[in-house]
Amino acid sequence: MEAAELRVGFVGAGRMAGGLARGLLRAGKVPASSILASAPSDKNLDAWRESGCRTTHCNLEVLQESTLVFLATKPHVLPGVLQEIRPAVGPHHIIVSLVAGVTLQTLQRAGAMVFARGSGASDEEAALLKSLLSSCGLCEEVPESYINIHTGLSGSGVAYVYLFAEALAEGAVKMGMPGGLASRIAAQTLLGAAKMMLETGEHPAKLRGDVCTPGGTTIHALHQLEKGALRATVMNAVEAATKRACDMAED
Repeated sequence: MEAAELRVGFVGAGRMAGGLARGLLRAGKVPASSILASAPSDKNLDAWRESGCRTTHCNLEVLQESTLVFLATKPHVLPGVLQEIRPAVGPHHIIVSLVAGVTLQTLQRAGAMVFARGSGASDEEAALLKSLLSSCGLCEEVPESYINIHTGLSGSGVAYVYLFAEALAEGAVKMGMPGGLASRIAAQTLLGAAKMMLETGEHPAKLRGDVCTPGGTTIHALHQLEKGALRATVMNAVEAATKRACDMAED
């Protein structure tokens, strides 16, 4: 089935689902009229209607009206939802779970996603899903064991980056630069560094070394970051988020 022929449903209409839907719409992969989202109240559905998407309060209607269904509920709600929709799931459905801490709200602009296949998912279905999600950002198929690691690295990782950006900007403010300008420059700096990593494929250590000149400003600054154990702290953060994702999956 071509992406343009898909009828896409979202069971759950919060940030996670909304970010993914906006990415699909922005890329022109699926028309708004082919997207149906469900939620128990109107609280999260108004924004969907404003985008031209269809909405409902009935989860079963999403299954009945859609071929590709994204489950985007809160983790503690999912078991009840699965019991509710199970009778309506047929062999023509492609069911994709976004639950258990994999946050996709960053897909309003770009994101990094991974997915793992269940035993019933074919190569064609995996290729279709990757084609759709790649329009929103990086998308890779991985073993299931990588899913929780991805949560610690990317799902929660955006918060680490925001914290680092805040610190960069505040450092500039301390030295006399206006806060708004400092924030814009910090964001552009992060964007440029990320693009270099993706476009060159170089290890970040190589790119970091290329920026350092003997006795220059950068190596002096990096020395301070090393004294603050920045790398070890960030590694610990990824580990903590990954372990928490594993605990949530077990619960």
